[in-house]
Amino acid sequence: MLSKTLPKHIAIIMDGNGRWAKSRGLPRLEGHRRGVEVAEEMITAVHNRRIPYLTLYAFSDENWNRPKEEVDTLMVLLELFLKSKQQKMIDKGIRFQTIGAISKLPENVQQTIAETKEMTAKGNQMTLILALSYGARNEIMNAITRLVRETPSLLEPVLSEVEGGEGWGEGTLNQFLDTKNYPDPDLLIRTSGEYRLSNFLLWQLAYTELYFTKTMWPDFSESDLQKALEEYAKRERRFGKISEQL
Repeated sequence: MLSKTLPKHIAIIMDGNGRWAKSRGLPRLEGHRRGVEVAEEMITAVHNRRIPYLTLYAFSDENWNRPKEEVDTLMVLLELFLKSKQQKMIDKGIRFQTIGAISKLPENVQQTIAETKEMTAKGNQMTLILALSYGARNEIMNAITRLVRETPSLLEPVLSEVEGGEGWGEGTLNQFLDTKNYPDPDLLIRTSGEYRLSNFLLWQLAYTELYFTKTMWPDFSESDLQKALEEYAKRERRFGKISEQL
């Protein structure tokens, strides 16, 4: 049973791979390789705590602007990670999913993603979500476009709301987001000492507890995760209410 003090969904911005490598006189790519190892360690740690959902910001839409060699290496690391961990995910009951513009990824990576999703579809212990070629603003714009294209009749209540009518709730737009099948994150962790969201889950993080650490992602350990969880457990999530109403 999930403890009331544990989040149901953790999202992580895995930041600092390049700076970690540079500080050690290593190529940036070595930081990414170590970052993949840490990602696996955190997936295991979250799974062991029976937290149902984990979203990792693996590759942003803006990351396509990085040097081609780095992007190509990241794609190779992604494919190797998925292929090498498919059986482990099956054994541990981990269902693999993605959000983002997957169609922009190389075809071989897309195929591996599809295969991994199919192979792990019956996993019921944890859902691992990788944000790949993902940008929150694009996600929201695409959701609005799909909403208007697929259900034009919904525009009438939208206009009604603008004019003072009841309109429709935010749940309508939720159904067109990449994350429609998942609960909003309860806890966001960002590593490396940066204090920004970097276009990540802007809609979904409205009431998420934010935790920032100066630890670079390649140095992030299970003890660091535990510190974040302990901090989360101390916080009172009111969602606009007062303490007496909880």
